[in-house]
Amino acid sequence: MATNLIDRVIDWFIPAELAAEREKRQLARMFLISHVCGPFLGNVVPGALYFLDPHPGYPMAVLAASITAFWIFPFLLRATGRYNLLCFVSVQNLIFCILWSCYFYGGVTSPTLPWVLTIPLLTFCYLGPSPRLRMLALGQFAINFAAFVALVHLKPPPPPDTPLQGLQGLGIVSTMACLAYVAMMALYYRRILASGAELESEMRQHLVTAAQLRRATAEAERASAAKAEFVASMSHELRTPLNAVIGYSQMLLEDAQDEGDEEAIADLDKIHRAGQHLLRRVNEVLDLSKIEAGKMELVCETVLVGEFLQAVVESHRARAEEKGLKLSFEAAGRLGDAEWDSSRVRQAVDHIIENAVKFTAKGEVAISAERRAHQRHEEIVVRVRDTGAGIAAHMLPRLFETFTGAEDASASKYGDTGLGLALSRALCTLMDGSIAAESVQGRGSCFTITLPVAPGRRRQSAEAPAGAELAAA
Repeated sequence: MATNLIDRVIDWFIPAELAAEREKRQLARMFLISHVCGPFLGNVVPGALYFLDPHPGYPMAVLAASITAFWIFPFLLRATGRYNLLCFVSVQNLIFCILWSCYFYGGVTSPTLPWVLTIPLLTFCYLGPSPRLRMLALGQFAINFAAFVALVHLKPPPPPDTPLQGLQGLGIVSTMACLAYVAMMALYYRRILASGAELESEMRQHLVTAAQLRRATAEAERASAAKAEFVASMSHELRTPLNAVIGYSQMLLEDAQDEGDEEAIADLDKIHRAGQHLLRRVNEVLDLSKIEAGKMELVCETVLVGEFLQAVVESHRARAEEKGLKLSFEAAGRLGDAEWDSSRVRQAVDHIIENAVKFTAKGEVAISAERRAHQRHEEIVVRVRDTGAGIAAHMLPRLFETFTGAEDASASKYGDTGLGLALSRALCTLMDGSIAAESVQGRGSCFTITLPVAPGRRRQSAEAPAGAELAAA
């Protein structure tokens, strides 16, 4: 708790420009811990002189003032951010304190002389590994020491008033305070090294994890490419014989119809429909593969939305009437035209209507459409409502995933193989649109397809404000 409090106090004095770089932040912490805690230990020396010297006088007061002045440096650092300059000024003040006490209290035999050892220690802790700054600090100490020697020769220091026994006591106190100060700085420096080692270890772990992720990504990309190649190859290999099956069954079906062979017509019709169904599934797999690989291209053209959707609905009317369902289409207002890839839009809407007809036992399937403004673009909203068995709530979030279907009350799969709904969502996303589903079991479902009148308009309208802000800036 106390350590955390000290850390918060220390970090409060560090300017943002120093805190942004790890190495400078660590050096600043060493500087601040020295100046926050150091004066407590340094003032032990003038405190001892006050009691041991019968006539303390101004030398003791100047020494105490100089040591106390170290508390000003943290505030100067926070206010100015001039770290290197303050380091040299602080070292100069420390040299002054040591040489001042040596001059008035014993010269080269002064009991405060051990504090000279803290000068290179602080130079190392404050200035870091920079050789130029260290040389400047050593030069600073050499100039001060030369000036001190010249002063001693030109004006010998006055004899100390402190008795010998008092100087011995001062030596013990000064040495203990110096040792405590050095130990404090060493322990804090060790703590910083330990935190740095932990950070480096964590960084190494992150690097290892990043390398593993890159390898996993590369493997996933290779697997995806292999899957796309396999699907494309197999789709081609499957479609070739399927086209022959569909073609020959169509020819045989026409011959049987001409001959009036009802039994053969029924069998050939089943073969023909099964072939077409299988070909459609193969095409769906190929389309999904193209979309996932980013190779699906849209061929947009002007489409009269109302007529287009009416034609899509009519293509399902025979199947709906065969089941006794009411199939309706209603346009809310004028739908106008849109720049769509009509085959892809038809494909997306077809799957939804087909599922609604297929899994509605009785009642109706109602399709509605409206044109509405949304932010800076217009969009067409198509809703397909049915009175089928509905979908369980827990299945809705996964309804549009590949090879996933929601079980309805008849235990059949909504979406059959799971490709139809997944492909519809992929196509809507490709065209900058969306698809959503709402359902209540026993009451039916509602699928909503939203498509912009021109793919890319939504993205452009979203980017326009950001571009305007950048231009304004």
